Amino acid sequence: MTILMIRPANFGYNEQTAESNAFQQQSHATTSDVQANALKEFDNYATVLRNNNVDVVVIDDTAEPRKPDAIFPNNWVSFHESGNVYLYPMQAENRRLERREDVIRKLEDQFRVKHMIDLSRFELQQKFLEGTGSMVLDRVNKIAYACISPRTDAEVLYTFAESEGYRIITFKAIDQNATPIYHTNVLMCMGSQFVVICLDAIADETEKQELLNSFAITGKEVVAITFEQMNRFAGNMLEVENKQGEKLLVMSKQAYESLHQEQIEKLSKYARLIYSDLTTIETIGGGSARCMLAEVALPLVD
Repeated sequence: MTILMIRPANFGYNEQTAESNAFQQQSHATTSDVQANALKEFDNYATVLRNNNVDVVVIDDTAEPRKPDAIFPNNWVSFHESGNVYLYPMQAENRRLERREDVIRKLEDQFRVKHMIDLSRFELQQKFLEGTGSMVLDRVNKIAYACISPRTDAEVLYTFAESEGYRIITFKAIDQNATPIYHTNVLMCMGSQFVVICLDAIADETEKQELLNSFAITGKEVVAITFEQMNRFAGNMLEVENKQGEKLLVMSKQAYESLHQEQIEKLSKYARLIYSDLTTIETIGGGSARCMLAEVALPLVD
């Protein structure tokens, strides 16, 4: 599996996303310090992945227009085994600037793009679906899990599902303050044989049971995390496969340190756990390790 990362030119606190992202916090540090710290964390993270033989493509963000969240490409684009590439409708106007066709063109040297399907037209109706932030995909079983929120609209979700042949399971999720959770991938990580999920965030017992039934049918061991662990981004992990076919579970240092020994042992049965310090990016950007990675599942050029 190849991973796409976007190296930020102007990382910073995004006022336009803060209303719906309770994970974001403003910093007293200068803009230049924030950018310098974020770059250091980004480069270290990319190095950790490469040192573990993950195929990583890093593309530089453009300096203009300024895009404070460009470091999180998984929200505006997704790449599929079918050869389809999806562009997504984003709630924040300044995040719409992140959609770059030149990024997709650069990947075409190595991968076959069959169709580019642009869902951004839904922005005209104030309907949004922020990629694999809004949806947690079980790519093997073709199931898209999604908590409905201001950034995840059911109509757009069904448009994606119909086009890509996915079944959808939706639910509502709230944090410990009863605030709706903005993205599904902060409370849930789907592995090939496991799922990490904050079940406490799902108040409706019927919805919770539907999820558990689906996990059972698809053979996933459930590793439940608490609100506190979710707030430390333990739900924002991604299982990746390196060049040797070894499965790795990628997360931030904060997320790793929040896990209990029993959880680490369960997850280690299925993947080797690796992590990197993303403190600045997590605090100011409100996203973590998974948000920074867009999986390129496209077929290779012959």
